[in-house]
Amino acid sequence: MARAIWKGAISFGLVHIPVSLTTAVSSERIDFDWLDKRSMDPVGYKRINKVTGKDIDKDNIVKGVEYEKGRYVVISEDEIRKARPEATQTIDIFSFVEAQEIPLQAFDTPYYLAPDKRGGKVYALLRQTLESTGKVALARVVLHTQQHLALLRPLEDALVMITLRWPAQVRGLEGLELDSSVTDAKIDKRELQMAKRLVEDMSGTWTPEEYQDDFKQTIMDLVEEKASKGKIATVTSLDEEGEQKGADIIDLTDLLKRSLAGKKPAPAKKTEAPAKRTTRKKAS
Repeated sequence: MARAIWKGAISFGLVHIPVSLTTAVSSERIDFDWLDKRSMDPVGYKRINKVTGKDIDKDNIVKGVEYEKGRYVVISEDEIRKARPEATQTIDIFSFVEAQEIPLQAFDTPYYLAPDKRGGKVYALLRQTLESTGKVALARVVLHTQQHLALLRPLEDALVMITLRWPAQVRGLEGLELDSSVTDAKIDKRELQMAKRLVEDMSGTWTPEEYQDDFKQTIMDLVEEKASKGKIATVTSLDEEGEQKGADIIDLTDLLKRSLAGKKPAPAKKTEAPAKRTTRKKAS
C-alpha cells in the first residue's frame, strides 16, 4: 500500500472529509549520483562564486530576485518564511466547473485521495455528486509549503486530485504564430479519407503494460549484468526520513443544509507545517 504523503481534509461549505493523499505517479528517470571513484563516497555540489571561481562560505550567501538585467533585490530568509502560505492541512474547494473547461496544458501532477478515519460516506457522496453532475471541484491546497491550485474529479470508486499550473504559467497558442497554411488550410477530401483510413488501420486499445522507457530498461539491464559479476560498490545513504503530522479533523457529515443556507464554518484549527524531507541533489 502506498504511503500517505499528506493528511488533512477536503472542505466545501461546512462539510469536512478527512482524507489522506498518495502520489499517483512515480519518477521513471534514472538518477546518476556523483561518487568519488577512490572511495565511493557521495560527491556534493561546491558553493563557488561564478565570477571569481573561489569557494564561498554559506554565511556569505543570500537569496536575490533579478529585478533588472544584472540587478538583484535581496530577500531575507525571514521575509521568505513570512511570505509562505500557512499549512492549513485542508483542501479548500471554492468552486465547481464543467470538466471540459480546464485545458489540458494546465494539468500538473495527479494524486490519489483516500478517505481517512470515518470519512467514507461523505467521501462517496462527493465522488458521486461530481460524477452525476459532470463537474470537477476547484480547490486550493498547500503542499510542502507551496500553495497550489487543484481540481478534484472522480476516478472509478475513488477521488483524484490534480494540481494545476497557475494561469500565468500557461502560455497561449498565440506564440505559435500559425500562418494561413494551417488556419485556412484547404484539405483535399481524398487526402482526408486516406488519413482517416491510416488512423483506423493503426488504431488499437490502450495497453500500458506494452510501453516502456527503452533507455531506462537498457541501463537497468546493464546494472543487473554488472551486479551479477560482483561489480557493486557500497555507498552510505545520506537520506533522512521525516514524519508528517495529520490534521485534527472534525467529522462533519450532515452539514449540507447549513452550507446551502450560506452559514460560515468555524475557523479551522491551526496545524504545524509538515516536516520537510532533506534529500541529496542528483546529477543527471
